[in-house]
Amino acid sequence: MEAHYHNKCLLYALLLVGSWICSFLLHLQFFHLSLLRYSFPYYHRLRAASVPLEATFASSHAFAQDFTSSRRSPSCDGRYVYMLDIHPRFDLLNACVDGSSSLLEDEHGACVLMSNAGLGPALAPAASGDDGVISSNGWFNTNQYSLEVIFHNRMRHYECLTDDPASSSAVYVPYYPGLELNRHACEANATERDGPSGEFLRWLSSRPEWAAHGGRDHFMVVAKTTWMLRRRVQPDEEAGSCGNRFLDRAEPRNMTVLTYESNIWDRRDMAVPYPSYFHPSSSGAVSAWQARARAAPRPWLFAFAGARRPNGTLLLRDRVIDTCVSVPARCGMFGCDSQRGGLEGCRSPEKLVALFLSARFCLQPRGDSFMRRSSVDAVIAGCVPVFFHEASTFEKQYRWHAPQGNKSGGNYSVFIDPDDVLQGKVDIEEVLGRYTDEEVAAMREEVIRMIPRLLYKDPRVRFQGHMSDAFDIAIDEVLARTRRIKNGEDLGWQI
Repeated sequence: MEAHYHNKCLLYALLLVGSWICSFLLHLQFFHLSLLRYSFPYYHRLRAASVPLEATFASSHAFAQDFTSSRRSPSCDGRYVYMLDIHPRFDLLNACVDGSSSLLEDEHGACVLMSNAGLGPALAPAASGDDGVISSNGWFNTNQYSLEVIFHNRMRHYECLTDDPASSSAVYVPYYPGLELNRHACEANATERDGPSGEFLRWLSSRPEWAAHGGRDHFMVVAKTTWMLRRRVQPDEEAGSCGNRFLDRAEPRNMTVLTYESNIWDRRDMAVPYPSYFHPSSSGAVSAWQARARAAPRPWLFAFAGARRPNGTLLLRDRVIDTCVSVPARCGMFGCDSQRGGLEGCRSPEKLVALFLSARFCLQPRGDSFMRRSSVDAVIAGCVPVFFHEASTFEKQYRWHAPQGNKSGGNYSVFIDPDDVLQGKVDIEEVLGRYTDEEVAAMREEVIRMIPRLLYKDPRVRFQGHMSDAFDIAIDEVLARTRRIKNGEDLGWQI
């Protein structure tokens, strides 16, 4: 009897100690995460943000628990989203949690580039009396491929998360295919590039959440253009090719996938805007920036930031650069090379924003793909974008985010036929110079009104005021789409 009593006491003691250790470890994990961002190096006027962030790299399920079980609101009817709990082996930022100094000292490594919930290192506001572009908080050196992380962190604060997949209108998959692809050089063999994402898809399709609708209610973000994840080359051409076949597999074909650029001729995903450098925390900050963009003096008729490609592979881009070089009094340019200070300018968010803030029009010839982050940066700066390819226009790509009822984009952009430019039938400077001051001001006003629709709010804090950003618009459209799919409609890729 006495032995039995002692055994029970020992068991209770072990349970008590185990519970205390688990509590301590959980506390330590989140305490450590809140300190992690302060370890980033100071470089090029970059500094860590002053707003605490407890769960930049924490698992989606652990973070979401505080926001789901108590949330049942009539305003969420038809808007509930279940966030899938990804297996730890597919957590691509897990290594950042251990606080390894080598990971945090590499300013070009993922742990630094994806810090501050994906926004990257914060840009320090200009000192008092300085005429710098960055005059307030909310600006970051955001990597163009960080949207998967930014979107994930916004979803963690989504007001209609649910822990019941059966009651949700959609299932969010917080996997980072673009970030995973970045780990593999173009020289890597196809098996190495395709293997990890293929393993993830096999795991995903084995989940009970997937079985309910065959993945047709699932959605995810890919921070790449569609072409990078639809590699289509012959076996003898694999060597030196880039990308993988993630989006050509059966599972993503069932899902709603958001990319930076879709194939407008064979649409199987939907394009959403690249992240810019501006991530406000209040509607007041947005209004203040819009006022600044509206009042900014613009001495340049047009501007361009970009580099040539080897062996003249992008002739139109060469022609744009040649035009800028020939009229330096009319064109502001960063050539993104060692000439005219272009390389330094293209690496500096402040200098890029200042360039676009000083121009009436911003030229957007295609680069490695049709869509350019530069087109979003231009709009954020109130600069009227000039497109040369149909697949580069907001009307064809950002169909959810372009102004409604404006199918041609003529109210906020200019389109110049690339063949006319290359054949010498039109002159870029002459075409843009024909617009009157009143016409340019009207287009600029439309561009400035677009700014909220193309930016992403700071995901770390509660936004002050009412404003729909690129995330809000995308979520509403995804939910509208998945609801119709679950009702039995065969949408294909129509809106």
